[in-house]
Amino acid sequence: MAEGPLDFWINWGSQIGVLLSLAFQVILHLFANVRRRSSSAMLRVPLWLAYQLSDMTAIYAAGQLLYSSNTPQDHQLIALWAPFLLLHLGGPDNITAYALEDSKLWKRHLLILAVQVAGAGYVLYKYIAGSGILLTLAAILILVIGVAKYGERTWALRAANFSILQSSIKATKEKSKTKSSLMTSKEETKSKSSLKVPRRDQYFYQEWYNDLPDELILQRAHSLFHICKRGIVDSVVEIDVAGTPSKVTIQELKNDHEKMWRVMEMELSLMYDILYTKANVIHSWFGYCIRTISPLTVIASLMLFRLSNKDGYSRVDIAITYTLLGGALVLETKSLLGALGSSWALGFLCATRLDWLRHSSLCTGRWYRLRRTLLSLRRSWPGKMIMTGGSRRWSGIIGQHNMLRFRAGQVDPMSRRLENLFMVLGLGEWWDRRYYSCTVVVPKNVMKCAQKVGRWSQDDINTMGVLRHKWGEAALDNRVYHELYKELEKYHGVEFHESIICWHIATDLILARVEKEKGHFAADSSAQIVRALSNYMMFLLVNSPYMLPGLPQNWLYKQTCNNLDKICDDYNLVGSLGDNLWTVLKKLLGLHHHRVLESSGLEKKLADVILELPKGHAGSGSETPRLLYARRIAVLILESEVVDDKVRLLLDLWIDFLAYAANRCIRESHAKKLSTGGELMTIVWLILEHLRYLKEDPNKEGSHV
Repeated sequence: MAEGPLDFWINWGSQIGVLLSLAFQVILHLFANVRRRSSSAMLRVPLWLAYQLSDMTAIYAAGQLLYSSNTPQDHQLIALWAPFLLLHLGGPDNITAYALEDSKLWKRHLLILAVQVAGAGYVLYKYIAGSGILLTLAAILILVIGVAKYGERTWALRAANFSILQSSIKATKEKSKTKSSLMTSKEETKSKSSLKVPRRDQYFYQEWYNDLPDELILQRAHSLFHICKRGIVDSVVEIDVAGTPSKVTIQELKNDHEKMWRVMEMELSLMYDILYTKANVIHSWFGYCIRTISPLTVIASLMLFRLSNKDGYSRVDIAITYTLLGGALVLETKSLLGALGSSWALGFLCATRLDWLRHSSLCTGRWYRLRRTLLSLRRSWPGKMIMTGGSRRWSGIIGQHNMLRFRAGQVDPMSRRLENLFMVLGLGEWWDRRYYSCTVVVPKNVMKCAQKVGRWSQDDINTMGVLRHKWGEAALDNRVYHELYKELEKYHGVEFHESIICWHIATDLILARVEKEKGHFAADSSAQIVRALSNYMMFLLVNSPYMLPGLPQNWLYKQTCNNLDKICDDYNLVGSLGDNLWTVLKKLLGLHHHRVLESSGLEKKLADVILELPKGHAGSGSETPRLLYARRIAVLILESEVVDDKVRLLLDLWIDFLAYAANRCIRESHAKKLSTGGELMTIVWLILEHLRYLKEDPNKEGSHV
């Protein structure tokens, strides 16, 4: 009689469970680094499923083994499978937390660790009787390394918690103070000289960095990483005396905007390692020992299993066991090579007190050759397939949301029908955010403009690391525009979110009028940068309001949208037939990237209508003050005689907005965005954080506070 589905699952559920657990581990090993550079839902959803299902599958499979209906004599290999599930629960090195909140659940993982170890021990006791000494030893070896790897993952989650990070920074600071106070000048001189590169090896290092310039940038990021680490947890940043290596490096980078930008990218990538991977515990004596012992342990278990008596075992169970052992060997070897060849390892080797280890690895060039080999492998096509997303650069993508285009698009017949459908399903807001927003690859001119945020000196930042001026104040409140600023102040907005809405609409009105007078702009003109930054800040307001300082003004945004809809209906601004189904799906799933949004014909018509609204129209009255404010701002700037270059004024203003938002954003919000490819605003924040480090000691006479 044929087996039914239930019988099939009873007989084969354990085998399917352990193989699925291994498959999820392989997926995470290969694709976890994709998050560094991508926010695409098409890539993130499968990775999220693999992350969630990996733990669930391993725990469920462990339960299956624990309560298996097979007799111990029929299924003794289960004793070897249970420790492998502990090894799988330890997870890969390149992902411990999918979201920042996962690190707060480290106590839950600690409890699960205790329960799973007890369960694995019981399974081992239940099925190991009479299985032979070789199989018993193999199971115990895997069990030991599985407990160590799962415990390491729990410790990594704990270490990534913001409160623990803050405490560790304070402890390190106190330890360094105590150490420095006990060190004599003679010992200090000796310790410094011991870290110098021998003269005979200087040519080797110079050649290394000339061949791989990104490596020098990465090492600079490591040397300045303590600033990023302290800043992200809002810890106290100690102001060093002038002439210290960190200050000298920052001062050099300040004069080279492009190089500083690249260093900031890599610092944030290192911060990603601390928050979302095992880097915090890997690069320690305990971590390196585990990674060295793990492959050797798996090899020993493989040999013991091969030599053990397999009489009475089914061929399927034997094949599954070999698959688990082979998969574990490959993954653990990959973890070992990745740890030894990581840039974090260089810092560990430089700081070690074992002179023989430092000399044998660095002075002889062995570590550099290993690093070069791994980098070459990563650049080859097999390496790109195996080490997907290994680059330390950020995604290079920003969001775009334009209110005039959004509301003008709403009058499109197809858009109206789709919007009504999603509203019936209770997904109206999600539809608005996804369909009328997009992402763009940041153009070089926008990137170069954002890099110049470092034009502010350390005097513009107070001792708390906060910019002294209000948003837009640096661009408007000067000798040239002082009178204009006084006129604009009443329309500038009380809250930051309100100000973004007013200036975003005003920017579109000004650009539409200037473009009408002077003709279309070149693709690399300042107008495109202004439009990109304005749309970016609006995108954050709609999609990520937690990234902006101040009280969220969602009701104000919706009210302004309703006012714009009223104008579109009154003036019959009807668009085309709309997008086809494939275009709609691409927009919803985030498969598209655009260039900086160009203003459409319908958008320009709407801008002209707003500028020419009659006084009695509902869109120009006191019940719609934000449209009134935006129009008033646009008119004042367009008619001002002191503003020669209106686009340049808007450019300076939006850079001010970007810097203010980056500086005042909650640090945890910056950390959250690191797991989705990063944000332009986060890099700007880190630049300002480094400028803060350049401040003079406030106790020094004549210094600014």
